[in-house]
Formats: sequence, structure tokens, C-alpha cells
Amino acid sequence: MTEKPSLDSNGNGAGLGESQSETQLTSTPDGLEMDIGDRPAWDSKIQYVLAQVGFSVGLGNVWRFPYLCHQNGGGAFMLLYVFLLLIVGVPLFFMELAAGQSIRQGSIGVWKHISPKLAGIGYSSCMVCFYVSLYYNVIIAWSLFYMGNSFQYPLPWEHCPVDVTTNETVKECARSSPTSYFWFRKALNITNSIEESGEFNPIMTGCLLAAWTLVSLAMIKGIKSSAKVMYFSSVFPYVVLFIFLIRGLTLDGAMEGITYMFYPKLELWGNVQVWRQALTQVFFGLGLGYGSIIAYSSYNPVHNNCHRDALMVSGINFMTSVLASLVVFVVLGFRAKNITLRCIAENLGLLSIMTSHESSQHWQPWFNVTDPSSVSIAEYREWYSQYGSMVGPNITDCSMEGEMNKGVEGTGLAFIAFTEVMALFPASPFWSTLFFLMLLNLGLSSMFGNMQGILTPLMDSFSLLGRHRTILTVCSCALGFMIGLLFTQRSGNYFVTMFDDYSATLPLVIVVIFETISVAWVYGTDRFMDDIEAMLKWRPPVVYKYLWKYVCLLAMLGLLAASLLRMVFKGPTYTAWNQSTASEMTLEYPGWALAMIVLLIVFASLPVPIGFFHSTLKSRMALNGRSEQGGSREMHRELYTKCSSTELPDSNSHRRATSEGDEARPRTAFLHIGSEHYRILPQQEEEDEEQDTRV
Repeated sequence: MTEKPSLDSNGNGAGLGESQSETQLTSTPDGLEMDIGDRPAWDSKIQYVLAQVGFSVGLGNVWRFPYLCHQNGGGAFMLLYVFLLLIVGVPLFFMELAAGQSIRQGSIGVWKHISPKLAGIGYSSCMVCFYVSLYYNVIIAWSLFYMGNSFQYPLPWEHCPVDVTTNETVKECARSSPTSYFWFRKALNITNSIEESGEFNPIMTGCLLAAWTLVSLAMIKGIKSSAKVMYFSSVFPYVVLFIFLIRGLTLDGAMEGITYMFYPKLELWGNVQVWRQALTQVFFGLGLGYGSIIAYSSYNPVHNNCHRDALMVSGINFMTSVLASLVVFVVLGFRAKNITLRCIAENLGLLSIMTSHESSQHWQPWFNVTDPSSVSIAEYREWYSQYGSMVGPNITDCSMEGEMNKGVEGTGLAFIAFTEVMALFPASPFWSTLFFLMLLNLGLSSMFGNMQGILTPLMDSFSLLGRHRTILTVCSCALGFMIGLLFTQRSGNYFVTMFDDYSATLPLVIVVIFETISVAWVYGTDRFMDDIEAMLKWRPPVVYKYLWKYVCLLAMLGLLAASLLRMVFKGPTYTAWNQSTASEMTLEYPGWALAMIVLLIVFASLPVPIGFFHSTLKSRMALNGRSEQGGSREMHRELYTKCSSTELPDSNSHRRATSEGDEARPRTAFLHIGSEHYRILPQQEEEDEEQDTRV
């Protein structure tokens, strides 16, 4: 039995004649032969690009990247991000694209094709995709809820409600803000901690059902249906971002917001945590390890220029992050300036009362305290820096920079900070509807990628599932909804935070580490580059070889170590909302929640070692079985060497099919001499040639 074919199993790799059809039979992981000409394909290149961009550009670009950029050095963080994107992000993205396009299988089939012992990598990817889909669809449900409430004027989160029994403003709202009250009490009706489960939130349960229904309808026909939706879901967010940017630049405080964002703080480059957060954002921003990149590229033509795709999608992803950051900080700059001016007005009111009783005090301001609109932020801060300590604790500093430095990320940015700003806009329902429709589309395009990372590997690996795509899709979405009911409890937001922080991070890093080891050290970078050259008709720069073997692997190992150390020394915590104080507080997870976190990580990572030991055990059993049947007969090893075109053997006689016992047989290497034609070496040449073979 010959070795497994090189990654290019579509008639372009070594050992196959150039005239061989691209629709030749190739071996599926379960041993069944499939005509790759029957495999679904993208209708156009634009569909494929929109799908990859839609998956990689998600909610994290809008509410995570801007926060990290501002908190970790502004322009300096952006330079660091670009550096890590080029030396780690793009090579790994290119590796996944090339592997999927060449083998034309999902994540399970790709890694099983390289070695049956690596099949667990694909199953881990599917598990993580399922985790992420569970809570990601909850965010889509929240967006649906807010979008539905945007068709009101005034917006329901614009003012605090009045308690009908006392005819006074609700205390919880008065102590916080209208937007915070609406989010925590009306939308989530949240409990005080994760230990108080509370009943189900019926409105959110209905929104979650609607979200899973949308995903099911879009995915029910595979890429043929989801690609049609991509034309809108991937493009529409860019339209909204540009509209918000143009509108935001006209706001008072917009330029101050941009200045605060991009002001470089190079000294933060010496902080290890800044590097960890930058690499984590590169990693999750591109969607590495999910298997979705592999799934999407597996529907490409074999000669598609995946190297150009890797550079293009990575570039679009980065530029989208920059665009979203501009939008976020022009809006947050406007919000911060409004809060600061409101603070100054309140303090000037107190100063006006004080000066009316103590007119001879030397700390009296030189500006008109009765007209707050005439006092600039700079004037007030100059006065406060000189005399603030003399006027007592009631007079406070009002700093726009302080408001910006508070930093808002995640759901707090979308459902509290942005809703507060949009309530100040003229025609606020229009802007609110537009914003949450954008979040809905960003979430859906990423959800399509997550689901594709689950469905494609399963259908490729199990022929029964492949024949019943519709049933598999509907059942997967139904299962996701049933488990997702965990997040629609009153304590559901705390579980969303748990899954977001811990269920994907470590398992995905582990998956990408094993992917890199598989290509760079198990399969071999030289063979992988040969396969890419056969596909693209040109050889990628040799720098990729060293990036895959050393730089990417060491970077991912460093990220894994940093993440583990941070989890151990800092300890898992979550932010809870206290109803009595109407404020957020940081709490430690109870013991059962810590056990749940550990189980989530273990279940997602476990398929890798299980797949390895299962394949090893199966190969040994197969080897022992053959030994009993064949006695002491030696296993025949076939080696290949170049032969002239006149000696070209019949390619059909060397068609390779994967069997259950392949891993038990010694693997043979292709010895590239410059041609793609090979012949069998005599048995006695084996010892001389063995040193040149590569596993």
C-alpha cells in the first residue's frame, strides 16, 4: 500500500499526469469514494470573498478592537497588531485556505487526510464552533430585541420610567442611567449573581427562537442559500459604518475622540499583556482554528489563488477594524464631551450658590458661573487644578479624558454606550434601527461561518449525514436552540460571559498549535509548498516555510502559556449587576461554575488526544491481525523515483484510496526530481533512498 497522497489530491500533485481530469475520484475520510465534481461550488469569486470576509469580520471588530486599541497604546497598539498580523495571522490564514482548497474537505477530513492520528483536530474545531454558535446567537437575539424596540419615539431607553405606586422615578434607574436600566432590567431582567438562576425570560426566548430560525433558513441549502444572504449581510454593515462615520464627524467632540484613540503610547510595548491581547485579537479576528476557513475554501476551484485571498481578506479585516474604531471613537468622543459639559454645568450651579454667600473668596472663578455654555472644558480644568482642593468635596473635576479612559467594550459598548448616544441624535429611532440592523448582519454573517465549520466536516466525513443536509441543518439549529435556553434565564448573561471568556480561547489556541505542527512537522513544509505550487502554478515565498515551522508555532505556544498563567494567577471572575446599588461589581465564580469552565475546555480539547490514541490502537490491532495471517512475511514497501515520459505508467493503476488500515503501513515519500512522473524502485534500493524520504 502506498502512502497517503500529497495534499493536492485533485490531479495536480506528484504522481498524476497533467492531463488528468480535476473531477477524478478522491478518497473521503471514511473510505468512500466521492466525485469531487459533485461537490458544491461558489457561483462566483465575489460570493466566496464575501463569505470569508463576513465570517472573519464580526462583532469583535466593532466592540473589541477599538477598546483594545485605546487601552493598549492607541497607534502603538495598531502598529503591533499589523506586525503580528503579517508574521502570524496571514501565514496561518494562508495555511488553512491552502489545505482546505487542496483536499476539498472540511476540517475533519483535512487533518485526517494528512494523518489519521490527527482527525481529532477537526472534531475539536467542530466542538468550539458549536460552543461559539450557542452564545453568538444569543447576541443576535439581543440585537433583534433592541431593533424591535427602536420603532418608538422617544426611544424606551431615553428616559427613566416612573414608578406608578410612588409616582417617582424608579430608584434603580435614577442611580444608574436610563440605558443601563433598560439593558439590565428590561432586556435581561438580570439577577444579582450567577448563583441566582431565576426564571426564563420569555421575550428573549422568543428572540432566540427567531435568531435560530433565521440561521436555519439561510443554511438549509448549504452555500447555495447562505451565499445569497451574504450579498446583504456582508455588505450592509460597511454601508452603515460609513454612514455613522460621516454623521459622527459632524458631532462636537468627534476629533477629540479620534485623538484619544490614536495617540501613541510606545512605552506599552514593554508590557507582555499588550502583546498577548494583540496576538489574541489577530487570532480571533481572522477566525483561525474554527474550521470555517477550511470549509469555505474547500468549495473553491483547485487553481484559485488562495495566497491572494489570504492577503486580501486579512487586509479587509484590518481596515474594517480601523473603520469601526473611527466610528466608535467619534461617537464616544461626542458622548464623553456631553458628559463632561454636563458635569461642568452641575459644578457651576454649586459654585454659583457658594459665591453668592462667600463673595470675597480668592478661589472664585474668573469666568461667569451663571452661564455654563460660556465656559470651556479647558477653562474649568485650569481653574480646578489651582483651586479645586480649596472648595470642598462637592466640587469635582470634569475630565473628558477621564470619561474616555473608562473604556467600554463588548455588550456595554453596543447596548449601553451607543444606545445612550443615539438617544441624543435627531431622528433617534432611525439611527437606532440602523445600528442594530448592522449588529444583526455582522452576527449573522459570522454565524453562517460557525455553522459551516460544523456542518461541512460532518457531511464530508459521514456519508449518511451528507445525504441528508436539510435534516442535519434543522436538527443542529434545534439542538442549538434547546441548549441556548441556558442563556435566556435571568442569569443567562453571566453564562454568555463564561462561554465568551473561556469556552473558545484555550481550545482554539490548542487546535491551531496542532494544525501548525501537522503541516510544518508531520506533513512537512517542503511537501506542503510543493502542493501549493502545483495548485497555484507558482511557488510561494520561502519565508512562509520558516514562519510556519518556527515563528507561528512559538507565537501560539507563547499565547497558550500566557493565557494559562493569566487564568491561574488572576482567577476566573465575572461582572455582575447589583440591583440594590444599581452598579456593576466583580465577583468570583462559585465552585460549580469553575468546574463547568474546566469541563468546557476539556471537552473541546479532548478529541485531539482521543483521536491520536484511537488511531494508534486501531493501527496496532490491524498490524497484529496481518501478522497472524501472514506469519513472518515482510510488508512490501513501494518507493518511487522519476521516470521519463516514455515510461509513464498508467495513472489509473496507481489510484490511491484511503483505507482503515493506512496508518498501520509504512508511509512512502515522493522524491521530487523536477517532473511529476514516477516509477517503482527496485526493492534493493530502499535502504539507499530511505534517508531522503520525508514523513
